[in-house]
Amino acid sequence: MTGARRSPATVDALEGTGDSARRVAKRTSVIMAPVLPIMGSGEESVPILLVDDQPANLDALEASLATSGCRFVLARTADEALLALLNQDFAAIVLDVLMPGMSGFELATMIKRRRRTQQVPLLFLTARMLDQQDELRGYAVGAVDYLTKPLDPQILRAKLAVFVDLYRKRRALARINVELQRQISERQRMAEDLRRANQDLESRVAERTATLAESSRRKDEFLAMLGHELRTPLSALRNAAEALRRRAAESAELQTLQGIMERQVRHLTRLTDDLLDMSRMTRGTLTLQRERLALSDIIAVGVETVRPLIEKREHALTVDVPRQAIYVHGDHVRLAQVVSNLLDNAAKYSEPAGRIELKAVAVGSMATIKVTDHGIGIDGELLPRIFDLFMQGDHAETCTEGGGLGLGLALARQLAEMHGGTLTAYSRGKGRGAEFVLSLPVVAVVYGTDGETAVPDESPATGGLLPSRRVLVVENNPDAAAGLTMMLKQWGQETRVAHDGPAALEVASDFRPHIVLLDLSLPKLHGYEVARRLRRQPWGRHVTVIAITGWELEKDRISEEAGVNHRLLKPVDPAALRELLGGSPASGSRIVTR
Repeated sequence: MTGARRSPATVDALEGTGDSARRVAKRTSVIMAPVLPIMGSGEESVPILLVDDQPANLDALEASLATSGCRFVLARTADEALLALLNQDFAAIVLDVLMPGMSGFELATMIKRRRRTQQVPLLFLTARMLDQQDELRGYAVGAVDYLTKPLDPQILRAKLAVFVDLYRKRRALARINVELQRQISERQRMAEDLRRANQDLESRVAERTATLAESSRRKDEFLAMLGHELRTPLSALRNAAEALRRRAAESAELQTLQGIMERQVRHLTRLTDDLLDMSRMTRGTLTLQRERLALSDIIAVGVETVRPLIEKREHALTVDVPRQAIYVHGDHVRLAQVVSNLLDNAAKYSEPAGRIELKAVAVGSMATIKVTDHGIGIDGELLPRIFDLFMQGDHAETCTEGGGLGLGLALARQLAEMHGGTLTAYSRGKGRGAEFVLSLPVVAVVYGTDGETAVPDESPATGGLLPSRRVLVVENNPDAAAGLTMMLKQWGQETRVAHDGPAALEVASDFRPHIVLLDLSLPKLHGYEVARRLRRQPWGRHVTVIAITGWELEKDRISEEAGVNHRLLKPVDPAALRELLGGSPASGSRIVTR
């Protein structure tokens, strides 16, 4: 061939040794064609295993492929080849067929049995033409190709280039797989760290939630206990104030003291009620006793509740109620509480001798009650938060009557919403007054009535004479019992006192009372049990039992089972008590009052 040079030594080395090999060398030669590199620049060297029992042949193969950029490992025996395969991986194996000791076929069989090397490509070298049976044998043991001596280096490099490329791709895939496995492991580690962190966070949140729940429970229990403990002395003070009122007619000084006591007891009672109501509301235990109500009646009670404060501050209150009767569906006590809270707020935050207007209208399916004052107003920044719990803003600095706990407006809005209504506030700013608008769903409007707002008698406790009856006062607080007894005697009642459960039963057995005012929280024997034992007596079946409690009033079933006719909440309202005493003993009516 043109441009080729012959190298008899190389031909001899590639074909083998001996006379036959030299004879072949005379007829053939290795073609030294231009070199085609197998690898690109910057790539790793690829290992190739060359196996031949003739060192000259190995040198010739290595020389022919020297410029290919591959790295060669030379083995002259099958043992050396197997040892090399134990130490590293190869891109391809160029293996002489005819070797002493162990032929190339046998070595190939061993290589293919080994899991690590069974995928390595095998190229057989042979110096003679093989018959079909030998070729099939070679392919059977894993050969991918045959190279016949003398070799064309370019063809050898071209064939090796395929396997080198495959090797490089396998290595790249292996590196990618290793990196993927590393990333997977890293992500698994991160996921595990995240899971542990999340588990720790959930545990801390659960622990914190449990702590908050326990704190809330303890707070609710404390508020309930506080309400009970406050109501007992308040009841004593209220009874004493009522008794003092009757004796203060001849003394202006006593009248002043009695007025102070009555107003402060009323204020403390209101604070206690607001605090307990908000506690019930946040726990979702506040219930409504719904019925059809005349809007004018609700307004009348609300006005009457706040009348002492309005008169004390010399405000001018205007009440404008439609002539037609407007009816809503709700809890009379709670809706009157909303109205009184709005009027109370207006009275407190208006300068003395101010003007307060209350106007009720019915528009479509809604009734609205507007309470307007011309007092200190509400700052624009405070207005969106005026209904928040404990919110007073700058009011505390300007309210001479005491701003309370900041619960009144929050309670009023929530009660309005529980009735399906709304409560909104408007103000043009500081010093420009405020307006509160209560909206409630209307259930009926009746035309043709005079629509006048009925205002209860200012002093219901000063009504006509009560029928004289025997009244047993069962109260463990001596001051409360004394004040209640004094008030009852002023009403013309015959009284006895007991301070615990067993004493109450003993006194009742001898006294045979018509009415029993029964404190439920008694030492030695609970009030309910006292009521049960009274009912077991023949003379006790017709006794009117009025339970007096500082706790909540919702446990009516227990009261009925114990034989309680009525329940009053401490401090006892003299008007409510007088109303009960004026009724027939052991009547079927039931009065629950604050």
